[in-house]
Amino acid sequence: MVKIYGIKNCGSVKKALNFLDSKGIDYEFIDFKKTPLMPKNLDFWLKKVDLKTLLNTKGTTYKKLELKNKNLNNEQIKAYLLQEPLLIKRPVIEYQGGIIVGFEANLYHQIQWRG
Repeated sequence: MVKIYGIKNCGSVKKALNFLDSKGIDYEFIDFKKTPLMPKNLDFWLKKVDLKTLLNTKGTTYKKLELKNKNLNNEQIKAYLLQEPLLIKRPVIEYQGGIIVGFEANLYHQIQWRG
């Protein structure tokens, strides 16, 4: 089953959900505002993409926390992601053992969503 992580009012998440709905792809939506991010999820994602891909440096939360001005190492960034999941670039989609971060229509069209 496809799992999509994000927040309902995020434009990129809405595009991803609309895409999956239009293709009839079943998914489970996990809302960062309602469900805490588990360390095992973050660890799994970081086996597939690097930390810079997951960290949303353009978002309000990143700017509000002034993370640009802090000299954080990878472990500190991971701790922030677990504490403040809105720092994660959205959506994060788990499918068939892989993940996608963000919304890119061309990439979504190339994926074999069903096994």
